[in-house]
Amino acid sequence: MAASTLKLVFFLLFSFFTFSPITSSHHPLDPLTPSEFKLVRTLVKKSYPSPKHNLTFQYISLDEPDKPALHSWLSKPKSKPPPRRAFVITRLNRQSHELIVDLSNRYIVSDKVYNGNDGYPLLTLDEQTVASELPFSYKPFIDSVKKRRLNLSEVVCTTFSVGWFGEEHSGRVIKILCFYVEGSANLYVRPLEGVSLLVDLDELKIVEYYDRARVPVPKAEGTEYRRSKQKPPFGPRLNRFAIEQPDGPGFKINGHKISWANWEFHVGFDVRAGPIISLASMYDLEKGTYRQVLYRGFVSELFVPYMDPTEEWYYKTFFDAGEFGFGQSAMPLEPLADCPANAAFIDAYYAGEDGTPVKISNAICIFEQHSGSVLWRHTEIAISGEVITEVRPEVSLIVRMVTTIGNYDYILDWEFKPSGSIKIGVGLTGILEVKAADYTHTSQITEEAYGTLLAKNTIGVYHDHFLTYYLDLDVDGEANSFVKNNLVTKRVTDKSSLRKSYWTVESETAKTESNAKIQLCLKPSELVVVNPNKKTKRGNKIGYRLIPGSISNPLLSFDDFPQIRGAFTNYNVWVTPYNKSEKWAGGQYIDRSHGDDTLATWSLRNRGIENKDIVLWYTMGFHHVPSQEDFPIMPTLSGGFELRPTNFFESNPVLKTKPPIHVNCTTKP
Repeated sequence: MAASTLKLVFFLLFSFFTFSPITSSHHPLDPLTPSEFKLVRTLVKKSYPSPKHNLTFQYISLDEPDKPALHSWLSKPKSKPPPRRAFVITRLNRQSHELIVDLSNRYIVSDKVYNGNDGYPLLTLDEQTVASELPFSYKPFIDSVKKRRLNLSEVVCTTFSVGWFGEEHSGRVIKILCFYVEGSANLYVRPLEGVSLLVDLDELKIVEYYDRARVPVPKAEGTEYRRSKQKPPFGPRLNRFAIEQPDGPGFKINGHKISWANWEFHVGFDVRAGPIISLASMYDLEKGTYRQVLYRGFVSELFVPYMDPTEEWYYKTFFDAGEFGFGQSAMPLEPLADCPANAAFIDAYYAGEDGTPVKISNAICIFEQHSGSVLWRHTEIAISGEVITEVRPEVSLIVRMVTTIGNYDYILDWEFKPSGSIKIGVGLTGILEVKAADYTHTSQITEEAYGTLLAKNTIGVYHDHFLTYYLDLDVDGEANSFVKNNLVTKRVTDKSSLRKSYWTVESETAKTESNAKIQLCLKPSELVVVNPNKKTKRGNKIGYRLIPGSISNPLLSFDDFPQIRGAFTNYNVWVTPYNKSEKWAGGQYIDRSHGDDTLATWSLRNRGIENKDIVLWYTMGFHHVPSQEDFPIMPTLSGGFELRPTNFFESNPVLKTKPPIHVNCTTKP
């Protein structure tokens, strides 16, 4: 074995075993621990009279401390931390209960019944699993499978939320659809089209059954994606490579606190949101101190409406974070595949339906990325007899989680750059949701197909992905304002120049929430969160700019029921005053919700946002027209956006950055 390979193996062992979070006293924003989940379970079960057989835990997570209390502790970290509390949603006797549990003092602070008719809490994996097994003991379903001459043991069923379409009262139900796996593990591309069951989740029994259509189940041929099942000829060979850091990793993990280069931040985890980035601060070399940038950031919601209005598909308008849970659906990351050799891993926990903790190993990875990009460079040839070239390679720090919600896999990245930028990236991959059809060629399609013919009897249905991010920016302090720097064309009319036009910046500070709602691409502007109380030496307001990416606006009509529920996507940008209770863009109870508790409805109050503690909400999106290259498994489609310092520093903060020393460890096979 080559010396460089031995070094790599040593480093891999070092990475995998050194960076588990250190057991220490809790940071107030640390996610709940297994022992805390158990404590919550014990206290809640004791508080309810017997029998408790129908008590379920739908959501347990940290009840984050109030901001003033946390800032007080941060200023004196050796003082007593804020009370450690959990926010809990349970189901009991067909009612949703909201509880606050004081973990420090071991008692229930409050327990109230949610009386709204506007939706239900997060679906648990346990109840979905039980619901998915019900068809296999249901005679009408068994008969339908037999009529199709399919092997019942090769059928797999799974759950789909059903949405809301104007009903005054919406029961807590879920749709069950089934797929065929004989000959291929790629179940989602082989649906039993037309067969569906409706399950009452509180009773866990089938309440409706349909067998409407008889179209062929798509064949298994050409659908397998597992490496072990592939047959020649194979695709291009990718050469081996090695990652080596002779000086060790450049970041440190202390519990859930991360420090790297000129950044410090906290990584949390929530069963609904997945990764949560908090207290991101940037070290200012000139001022000799860390300065606040981002108080808290996470995915608030993911809205995925499909564009087939027919009886079997119209309800497929999913809110993946609030219905199925980004954190609950997080997958253990594969070392050397999901994350590179220099990655460190953090485990995560959430509570199962019975309140007991469930571990997700390697849920989050953290690594330095040497991407081959350039941090900054310049070559100067204008000086006589001299050529000056200065280049700094870019290194960044990535925090990554992957969540698999049914057929789709979402790769969620937070990338921290030494220049002060935070880049948020999303990768979409996995399996398309398809509709079985009679067609084998486009020439046979004589009516609206609502998608692309990808393979024989297989339609990839048009759909959208809208991810709404919650971004509580505290730019050098809590009191911030939202400024639209509009780029305006001006005409030269006084003949003072041979030019006839130019553009300039006209700044507009949003006074209220309605002033800050923006549909991007309608007019050119730069969007900046500034601290109006602080300026640079040159007199510019200190700020951070939103650089949008992956811009898509909803194409559903605003009075369509899915869009009423997803009205938070009507604008790409919203700004609201900070309110601890306003975290979920689609509402706390989004399963079967009526759209009465969303970012759009909160903003109708039109509250003041100038020089206040404000939250920026940004929706990035993809209109997905499936293509044959997306079949049978989809190459990753990537998008994202950036938060970039704008007059935050006095000058380039990475001017004096020392480039890493290159180590050539290339070995021949």
